Amino acid sequence: MNAPDNAQKTQPALDVAHVRKQFPVLHQHVHDNKRLAYLDNAATTQKPEAVLNALDRYYRYDNSNVHRGVHALAARATQGYEQARARIARFANASEAGTVFTRGTTEAINLVAYSHVLPALQPGDEILLTEMEHHANIVPWQLIAERAGARIVVAPVHEDGRLDLDAWRVRLNARTRMAAFVHVSNTLGTVNPVAEMVAEARKQGVSTLIDGAQAVAHIPLQFEDLGADFYTFSAHKLYGPTGFGVLLAKPELLAAMPPWQGGGDMIDTVSFEGTTYADGPARFEAGTPHIAGAIGLAAAIDWLDAQGLRAAKAHEDALLAQALEAIDDVPGLQLFGTAPGKAAIIAFNLEGAHASDVSSLLDMQGVAVRVGHHCTMPLHARFGLSGTARASFAIYNDADDIAQFASALRKARDMLR
Repeated sequence: MNAPDNAQKTQPALDVAHVRKQFPVLHQHVHDNKRLAYLDNAATTQKPEAVLNALDRYYRYDNSNVHRGVHALAARATQGYEQARARIARFANASEAGTVFTRGTTEAINLVAYSHVLPALQPGDEILLTEMEHHANIVPWQLIAERAGARIVVAPVHEDGRLDLDAWRVRLNARTRMAAFVHVSNTLGTVNPVAEMVAEARKQGVSTLIDGAQAVAHIPLQFEDLGADFYTFSAHKLYGPTGFGVLLAKPELLAAMPPWQGGGDMIDTVSFEGTTYADGPARFEAGTPHIAGAIGLAAAIDWLDAQGLRAAKAHEDALLAQALEAIDDVPGLQLFGTAPGKAAIIAFNLEGAHASDVSSLLDMQGVAVRVGHHCTMPLHARFGLSGTARASFAIYNDADDIAQFASALRKARDMLR
């Protein structure tokens, strides 16, 4: 999954000033003319003009339903929608036949849970998760486990936020029906050894699902090489629209899965005596899809490719190092998630202060960070926390954002004393 050293050395440096010019939202001021330092990218990324223009162009000139019309607008909409599928599949090194469009990572995980796992789930079966999972990769499995009489098994994390891989291996056994795990932790920034985990699971015939929502904008994705059964991600964390996501799957698994939702476009024939269903991925795309979402995500992928994903990753890694150095001497600063090779995410608290108060004070200085449990309540409980503040970096963040963040954090510390 990582680039060879020589590829990283020859990658051109990112022109951050040029990148920032392409994001209109970054050029505003908030709270008494404070410069905006947007550091909430793990929640959602901003959208470049290339994506905004693609969305506008679709709605302004091509707006029509897909697959159901022969007039000019319907033909253009259908062409744009299916070309987007092809583009997204190429980006992920996946087959078009295994690229299913969803409302996001959450819906994709639910689809797999109810259509792939639940039909064969028996009492006593196990679903293996990790302590660092997002609620979207916990609750669907709990729901189907309760229905089938199965149980959830959880692998712990080390104090620095690394997955306890030995403990995970021990919990992987003949009763395991699904091993679902996050690629990059949205709270700690931990990058899991997903290729190794998939290989271990395959040895025991265990299905795998990877939650790639936090990884896809930062780590090159090679789905077919990875060998996982399922991989999920959301457009809005990849500089694309909200309300749209992707489930990558092995086509032969889709062919064996029953429909999850019924309606138009997922059928072959319908009568009151019975219905036959389309092949995947259409079988899992009932109703009018988020056409603009597909087109917008394809535009986001084109845009990110033009910037260079490896250059973006190198830039974000440098930002993380700069930020950690800039805030290192803030009194009472507590950091959570210090695993080697982590993504550009900093979860933190100030000793004696509530995370919400810290976040509000940063906001008043123009610094946008996330606050709360970040949909990882079990992970926070593992560290004895009710919540944290979280700064997360993206391709358009720069040294001025780091300086503003560090300055605002020191002012917050002084105000909370």
